[in-house]
Amino acid sequence: MASKSTDIPTDGLTETTMPALREERDPTHALEEIFAEVLAEVVGVEQVPVESHFFNDLGADSLVMAHFCARVRKRPDLPSVSMKDIYQHSTVRSLAAALEHATPEPATPVGPAPVEAPPQGSSLRYALCGTLQLLFFLGYSYLTALATTRGYDWVSNASGAIGVYGRAVLFGSAECIGLSLFPIVAKWVLIGRWKPREFPIWGLTYLRFWIVKVLLHANPMVLFVGSPVYVLYLRALGAKIGKHVTILSHHVPVCTDLLTIGTGSVLRKDSFFLCYRAHAGRIQTGTVTLGRNAFVGERTVLDIDTAMGDGAQLGHTSTLQRGETVPSGQRWHGSPAERTELNYVRVAPAHCGTPRRIAFGLVSLLRTFLVGLPLVIGGAALLLTEVPMPVGHKALSEESVTSTAFYLDTLIFSLALFFGFVILGLVVLCTVPRLLRRVIRPDTVYPLYGFQYGVHRAIARMTNLKFFIWLFGDSSYIVHYLQGLGYDLSRVEQTGSNFGSGLQHESPFLSFVGSGTMVADGLSILNAEISHTSFSVSRTEIGRQNFLGNFIAYPVGGRTGDNCLLATKVMVPLDGEIREGVGLLGSPSFEIPRTVERDARFDHLRDGDELRRRLAAKNRYNLRSIGLLLLLRWLHFFALTLLSVATFYRDDALGQLLDAVFLVFSVGFTAAYFGLIERCLMRFRPLQPKVCSIYDPYFWHHERLWKVPETHFNAFNGTPFKNVLWRMLGVRVGRRVFDDGCFITERTLATIGDDSTLNAGSKIQCHSQEDGTFKSDHSTLGTGSTLGVGALVHYGVTMGEGAVLAADSFLMKGEDVPHNAVWAGNPAAETPHHRQRAPQTGTAAAATLR
Repeated sequence: MASKSTDIPTDGLTETTMPALREERDPTHALEEIFAEVLAEVVGVEQVPVESHFFNDLGADSLVMAHFCARVRKRPDLPSVSMKDIYQHSTVRSLAAALEHATPEPATPVGPAPVEAPPQGSSLRYALCGTLQLLFFLGYSYLTALATTRGYDWVSNASGAIGVYGRAVLFGSAECIGLSLFPIVAKWVLIGRWKPREFPIWGLTYLRFWIVKVLLHANPMVLFVGSPVYVLYLRALGAKIGKHVTILSHHVPVCTDLLTIGTGSVLRKDSFFLCYRAHAGRIQTGTVTLGRNAFVGERTVLDIDTAMGDGAQLGHTSTLQRGETVPSGQRWHGSPAERTELNYVRVAPAHCGTPRRIAFGLVSLLRTFLVGLPLVIGGAALLLTEVPMPVGHKALSEESVTSTAFYLDTLIFSLALFFGFVILGLVVLCTVPRLLRRVIRPDTVYPLYGFQYGVHRAIARMTNLKFFIWLFGDSSYIVHYLQGLGYDLSRVEQTGSNFGSGLQHESPFLSFVGSGTMVADGLSILNAEISHTSFSVSRTEIGRQNFLGNFIAYPVGGRTGDNCLLATKVMVPLDGEIREGVGLLGSPSFEIPRTVERDARFDHLRDGDELRRRLAAKNRYNLRSIGLLLLLRWLHFFALTLLSVATFYRDDALGQLLDAVFLVFSVGFTAAYFGLIERCLMRFRPLQPKVCSIYDPYFWHHERLWKVPETHFNAFNGTPFKNVLWRMLGVRVGRRVFDDGCFITERTLATIGDDSTLNAGSKIQCHSQEDGTFKSDHSTLGTGSTLGVGALVHYGVTMGEGAVLAADSFLMKGEDVPHNAVWAGNPAAETPHHRQRAPQTGTAAAATLR
């Protein structure tokens, strides 16, 4: 047992006094005393026994220990302590022993110079760039709307169903081809060939970059991801891609000339290989090179200037930071990536030659041109002209927009379309995929790009429709929806929050989730094994009484059993013994406590009469939330229908003006409408940090906010208007912040400093839910800070000025990143040679200890 030292003044320890201390006492014992004293101050006790377990005996949680690590890092005489060290050495004695030979880093960094905060940007250039972006959007919207309305008029004026179909095929094919070719032309005219370089954000070079990026993301070829047609399209944009490459990710690479993919490589869905990144106020472009037969797993990030050799593999939930290379024949995984013996290509090869790929691509194009587009365009024309109903083409075209009948007819029309989609959609999703599933047998190897592969893609697309996951998620009703899709949920134990609203899968019929398991947002169930020639689907099983955090990819054969905690962004292990009764954190994952005393304070609400009473109340509240948000989405649809109908039938100058602003107005109206709804739901008050049970009415109110739609955010990425949107929603955003696709869950709890840089796929999540406990707190990004591609910042976090969180990193709750420091990894820790020590001001210290 060790207590506070009274004969040695540890508060005044410096680098000059430490040697004297080590002469008097054993070094490990001296370090124990200092760690014990610091920890005692953090937890607010008189003394801390050196052999007491941080979590089991002291009742600390990860937030408390993050504050401990932050205090230790502020001491230049002590070795740096990370959260991974805490979990692997969970007593003062074992921690001191593990770090006994670690040398405290000097105040002046050794090696590469530390990252400097970006210089203050130009507000004039920022405003000018935003103005030019808006003008481009107006022009492009006008041309698109004009072509669409004129084409629709031509289709609807045809005589008979056959005539309508023929014109719909011609018009739909021409518009699809035109929208696909325009980005190619724009890229070669505006950019030429992409080269490794960097340039400031908000300049003219950035404007050209942004135009090409927006056109690539908005073109119809994105719908062909997973088909050889998409690979050919990337080649037309300058990418150097070999034969028989399979790309399943919807994250479109922008700087395509810098992308090289060797023959027979596979890139699975949700992987990032953009060939650019935003860093400290500048866009940096660089190469991404994959050799022959390379494999890139789910939820991975390939930063710029990365490479993989022939036959190399990068596992799921992994990343390659800038400059990293996987040698030929080696398999790596993790963040930071490290070598492994796991084989991530676990399906036998099959015959899949060039003729099969060509045939599949042609069938995909013909199905789109001859079935999909005519069904949408021709179906709309026939619906408005031939189907007898109170609202028809003639009625709407002849009525004045000032008449009551016009609004009444449009209201009936929008009601029929919107709620017809909801009802018919549920019927189709619960029937058609069940018929299609008979075509594919589990654990059977099929060649890619055949009939079974097409059916597999159709099932996945239909059953992953985001609207219904959004509608029923975060409530008891998601369970019934998933069972209707085909999930095996064993004996359901309702919690009222069994699944979040970001769930996806590859086959609902092969997805098993055990009783009592709770899943937060962003789970991706991987039912398919894929090589460059073959695929198979298998049953994916998640055990009983688990809790799964955010953004987890759970593969076939995951080695976790019952009563496990899988932390946010964890890599699910595929080797070793079955883990049970433990928590897993990080990538690669390591064991942590399944739960701690502070997280079990509301366990008495999870069973018995109290649970039944509170669950019934939560279900009623969630049902009202579903009804309210469904009504509000219909009102949004009704408003846009009014505008489109009023615009569609005017051929005069006013009609052309409305055509020009229709898309812009739709995006702006959508942002303002849902922004106002969110603020009204919050009663125009900011959220406050909270720790409560999921059966507390406060949580139900907070949960309702997650149902406010946010897909329209993507339209504002990379523009100054994204900051306007965030401010409208309550985020404290500084000047000239660059946001290329960040998502913030609790807007009024987030603060972002001037000239910060937020990359695509990054997230600021100011809450966590662990079993039945909900926690939230403020998170602050200092001036000039950078979040890398796919990086996630948890709650209670402070990033100093100029701090950098590298790509795909997970900054855990309560962490305090010093000024100009670079942190990376999952969980994130300070990278070597970038540690700077600066005197802490009173305000900064108070924020750290908050």
